[in-house]
Amino acid sequence: MKSPRISRRTMLKGLGGVTIGLPLLEEMLVSTAAAKVPQTEPPVRAFNIFFGLGIPAPLQTEGFDGVLEPLKPLANKLLILRNVDQVRCDEKGINAHFDGSSGAFTAEPPDGEAKSGGPSIDQVIRKHYYPDGLPAGMVPTLVGGTFFRRSRLSRYVHSYNEDGTAAAAMQEQPRELFERVFGSLAVADGAVNARRRRLKRSVLDSTVEQYKFYTGENSPLGAASKARFADHLDRIREYEQRAFAMKEKTFEPPKAPPDSKLLHGGEADPGGEGIDITLEELTTEWRLMADLYAFAIECDRVRFGSITFLAAGERIRLKGKYDYEGRTVFEFDDAAQQKASGSAGCSHEWWHKFNEKNKNEQLRAHAHLKMREVAYFLKRLDGPEAREANGKTILENSLITISTESGDGRHDNVKRELSGVFHAITGAGGRFKTGQILDVSAEGLDVYNSMLAAMDVSRRLGPRDRPLQAVDAIRA
Repeated sequence: MKSPRISRRTMLKGLGGVTIGLPLLEEMLVSTAAAKVPQTEPPVRAFNIFFGLGIPAPLQTEGFDGVLEPLKPLANKLLILRNVDQVRCDEKGINAHFDGSSGAFTAEPPDGEAKSGGPSIDQVIRKHYYPDGLPAGMVPTLVGGTFFRRSRLSRYVHSYNEDGTAAAAMQEQPRELFERVFGSLAVADGAVNARRRRLKRSVLDSTVEQYKFYTGENSPLGAASKARFADHLDRIREYEQRAFAMKEKTFEPPKAPPDSKLLHGGEADPGGEGIDITLEELTTEWRLMADLYAFAIECDRVRFGSITFLAAGERIRLKGKYDYEGRTVFEFDDAAQQKASGSAGCSHEWWHKFNEKNKNEQLRAHAHLKMREVAYFLKRLDGPEAREANGKTILENSLITISTESGDGRHDNVKRELSGVFHAITGAGGRFKTGQILDVSAEGLDVYNSMLAAMDVSRRLGPRDRPLQAVDAIRA
């Protein structure tokens, strides 16, 4: 018996008007009349991943034997680029933390404290492929992350429009990101009653009847799709509970969600002096943000944006035992190990004290941790749930660009600080030569423009009259 074709729009309309996203079900695949084969072309996606403070260029040469070790399981799906030069992003009179962060994904110096010098890679691709906007109901751009230093916008925002303005508001708490992607229930009462009712309800409450229909005996879905649909709603419920610190996995009204336990807003950067935080506090919230962001991509609720793990020039005093793959890598206690308080006791200072002739034990541990958490997000896009109709994962099909602010944290030499900036990219559906580490020895501007060319985008970053110095070594 031939299965009926069901549109994603029809199912969404039936789900109480709440935008929850849906997994790709077999019944939604479009078949051609002639070949009768499903459409397997994945949508174009581009995301930027930023991590603060960087990896000193000398440490990058150690490959997966050093701080890049957590990326090794993904080695075949990444193209790691060394010796990327971002010196053109230097703005005299401003420290290179800010300059390098502004240049990440734009290859341009900042334009004041609240704008970048130009658009970011993801937004150039978005405008090319979706000049009239994305399909209705999608989040045009999703910007999120876990960070604390916030004196200038581009320390933590890494997705920019053509005019240099932020492409979307930053979502820095799990509940904010959840509601941005999946929506919240609207109620007609006054503000106080509305809040009380919201705290007692779930974003899935209005979908219960449809849930029963699509998973019941009269469902038009096949057995595999039924199971996937049920699992999808269960996962939304799970993430909602985590975002709102709910304890019971049930359709009963959840308890009132408490605020995030971490400092946000102005409290997160009190005079730039830094904050005390444990490794568990940091990674627990980051991983929830990473899970929610990845799930939003899986649901095809978002195709462009950026996610940040720790801001440029981040100032935290981290404490806690750091284990990786069954071994203890380091015991973090920044303030005690720095023998200082305030900003002088933050992990930030290990980058300023970097010396290639020393062991740099503390810096190495922090950089290794950053790579572990970046890898955590990437792996979320490479699992069974992320498998697409063409047989590849979202990680393999998308363009994901990973970068940071500097190639050497010492402020005494801007050229050295903004050279050798770590970059890595995914294959973007086979467009790039993954599975290797390349010494490209090229400007970030040329690397980015070569990436755009490989994505069949005609728009170029930087000065209009500057000829493209193609970096062909990155292209498949």
